[in-house]
Amino acid sequence: MLQPAIEGFLLGGSLIVAIGAQNAFVLRQGLARRHVFPIATFCFLADALLIAAGVGGLGSLVQAMPRLLFIVTLAGAAFLTVYGAMAIRRASQIEGLSVVGAAESRLGPALATVAALTFLNPHVYLDTVVLLGSLSARHAGEARLAFGLGAMMASCVWFYALGYGARLLAPLFARPIAWQILDIVIGLVMFSIAASLLWQAFG
Repeated sequence: MLQPAIEGFLLGGSLIVAIGAQNAFVLRQGLARRHVFPIATFCFLADALLIAAGVGGLGSLVQAMPRLLFIVTLAGAAFLTVYGAMAIRRASQIEGLSVVGAAESRLGPALATVAALTFLNPHVYLDTVVLLGSLSARHAGEARLAFGLGAMMASCVWFYALGYGARLLAPLFARPIAWQILDIVIGLVMFSIAASLLWQAFG
């Protein structure tokens, strides 16, 4: 039981720990110390749900519905393009670069944004549902369950560490220029992910 759990943890962590739209948003909220717990909890629970679906066999169903994946890809690319443009625009507004105005201050819009960044990204389905689901098929019974729980634990550790660990960088981000650079990087990451999604859809 321990071996498949460790395998799931390492594989899940390798897929989650990457510079992406969702992680960038969690980092930004963590730096500003805005709604860190509910946002990290949402990300973890969303991942856990998708991992459970993949381990439960939903991966094969997703692979059999290419049209749905195509629609989600286009929607995700559009959303990331808009969000990236907002980040670049925010970087040009010096008055909005303080810690107070650096992140979404209201819980509702913050959760709506992270939900869109999570579920409108086709990579999350390919990574958690399809890839982890397929890899879990190598195990059976309790070992397969342990694999899934290990992957979920990796998600839990990562998002809470990212959200609450971001405050260690607070002294650096006390300067407006640091927020400006972060927003530019976030915008470029969003644009690059959107471009890769469109390349996958039409390439």
